[in-house]
Amino acid sequence: MERDAASFISFLAGQRGLSEATRESYARDLKQYISYLQSKQISDYRQVTRAGILLYFAYLKDLGKAPATIQRVSVTLRAFFRYLLQERRIEQDPFIMLEMPKVEKKPPQTLTVEETERLLEAPKPDTPLGLRDKAMLELLYATGIRVSELISLNKDDVNLELHFLRCTGERGKERILPFGGVTAEWLDLYLREGRSHLILDERENPALFPNRRGGRISRQGFWKLMKKYGQEAGITSDITPHTLRHSFAVHLLERGADVRSVQELLGHSDASTIQMYVSRSRSNLKTVYDAFHPRAMRESMAPEAAQEGDPKDRQNGFPSEKG
Repeated sequence: MERDAASFISFLAGQRGLSEATRESYARDLKQYISYLQSKQISDYRQVTRAGILLYFAYLKDLGKAPATIQRVSVTLRAFFRYLLQERRIEQDPFIMLEMPKVEKKPPQTLTVEETERLLEAPKPDTPLGLRDKAMLELLYATGIRVSELISLNKDDVNLELHFLRCTGERGKERILPFGGVTAEWLDLYLREGRSHLILDERENPALFPNRRGGRISRQGFWKLMKKYGQEAGITSDITPHTLRHSFAVHLLERGADVRSVQELLGHSDASTIQMYVSRSRSNLKTVYDAFHPRAMRESMAPEAAQEGDPKDRQNGFPSEKG
């Protein structure tokens, strides 16, 4: 069973071009599932039934797994059994006619503009590592790229003169993204005074953002940095590596950016994916309107003003013109 799982992961890498992080997630889900099957004395995927799949999901629920996690596992297993059927390792797919309840997507966790500014100011750029952290956060918020894309960047992927970077996203799709002058200045300073102290051999490690040992920084390493700087910035909400990406999208939409442009910047092929950002930005529109529209604050005065006129006029909601 382990060999079949390994073949499936290789298939994903070669045939579908999924990112390394996604492949690791699939591999982790399959490893846990195989361990579960073995605990039930099941040694062949042909022994798996539809009822057995449902029992596994019930088992995950009993373990306290979140509905979103169970749904992700179902996606992994569905794809895996489809692969086994194509490879004729099984005669029947247990997922056929099996429907999982849809999980309502929660609005993404985002920061306010003020919180974002505090987070970006948290790194102290007086050391090579501080400069690196400052440049990473600035670039992440300026472009909205995924953390996996950020840590995969090489030095040559960034053009400081024209203010753009080239990154490779999911399924090997390449995008060219702009960034502003402030970000360019911090990147330039980092490349001149920070990176050269962290890279041991430029030819062996072209990474734009190395770790303190000279290798490429990892997702786990970046996650720890986000937690650290979030605490230093006094941000009480839970910050994840995707927080700045989500904030990037919502802040653009709140300021009038069109959905299609934000979709392209984020690298989403499916327009429906960005709807969670649209919903989040719309939730703030009433607050923004009430705070800034010149007529919004006067609307509450209308009923009181209407009471001052002739009763016949008040019934229409308008103050009397008499006097």
